[in-house]
Amino acid sequence: MPWMETSPVDQRKEFIREYRRGLFTMQELCARYAISRKTGYKLVARVEEEGVRGLQDRSRAPHSCPHRTPPEVERLIVAARQKHPDWGPRLLLDWLKPRHPRVHDWPAPSTAGAMLLRAGLVKRRGRRRLSTHPGVVDPITAVPNDLWTADFKGQFRTQDHVYCYPLTIADQHTRFLLTCHGLSSVKGEEARPIFERTFREYGLPRAIRTDNGAPFVTRALCGLSHLNVWWMRLGIQHQRIHPASPQENGAHERMHRTLKRGAIRPPRANARAQQRAFNDFRALYNDERPHTLHAGTPPGQHYAASPRAYPTRLPPLEYPGHFLVKRVTDAGTFRFHNRLLFIANALQYYHIGLEEIDDGIWSIFFGTILLARLDERDCIIRE
Repeated sequence: MPWMETSPVDQRKEFIREYRRGLFTMQELCARYAISRKTGYKLVARVEEEGVRGLQDRSRAPHSCPHRTPPEVERLIVAARQKHPDWGPRLLLDWLKPRHPRVHDWPAPSTAGAMLLRAGLVKRRGRRRLSTHPGVVDPITAVPNDLWTADFKGQFRTQDHVYCYPLTIADQHTRFLLTCHGLSSVKGEEARPIFERTFREYGLPRAIRTDNGAPFVTRALCGLSHLNVWWMRLGIQHQRIHPASPQENGAHERMHRTLKRGAIRPPRANARAQQRAFNDFRALYNDERPHTLHAGTPPGQHYAASPRAYPTRLPPLEYPGHFLVKRVTDAGTFRFHNRLLFIANALQYYHIGLEEIDDGIWSIFFGTILLARLDERDCIIRE
């Protein structure tokens, strides 16, 4: 004969039947069923009030939740997400708090994320595996304009099938987006006016960090290009990341992802409409969108223009008296010991300085920057 299985509801019913017989006191009956007298009296009260239905299992959820987010706050969060569909819960809360100062019981970012998930405004994503890149040194800055980052966002076509190449320049210390301008190519003659306009508006940085693509770098000696030679003349150091290592300019690449969602998808009708979208995005990114680097405040509240103004005229290149000064021709060459040596097209019409540091070994300088060494025995220029 199989064992008899009883459920908690069956035991409660049996408890009530024995209670009604009056054979045992409440204390003895509760001891037989291994429950407290408080529970026993509660079961009797339920039966008297609700009948046998009162013996069914009940939900253990609290009747009220004093720390539950008010519905009006949840509506504010949902409305903010609908207005900014690419912002996460933390950014939305940082954006809402100063605009609704009378609300004091804002939820945690995780709770806000759960609200957006219930509203169908976000998708549940799996955990991403964190990775590290060995040997990468992050750029260190102390104040704004210590380092700017520049890059071309990947090209795309506007709705009229014309290619657009967005050039972006940002301040590394504050993440302030200095400019975002759509160009028709990545040629230096198109990029230089954008940099010049940015220098005139915000002053000069100490350094600019880029990848190794055009127009920032060429295959010439030291990667010299017309653009970075101009920067050097302005006293700006050019920092180049390692080839195929975009993570070394990670903050700029992360901004590009936000730019793509906010101003490129979908592409606008033409170049003019696309530039208006870039301008609107830049205003939102700098002045409204909270940034986690600044504890939820936008970058525009932390950026200040550089004290180094853009000069109206570049000072002449000067070298010490013991230097051998040579002028680079329009073909990128200079004459040395009756031989014509090629150095770089980007240095054409500039003067370079040669200093003999050993017997027949010369250092080649562009201003104060050491470019290469020259061995007069074979007349080969080596970096």
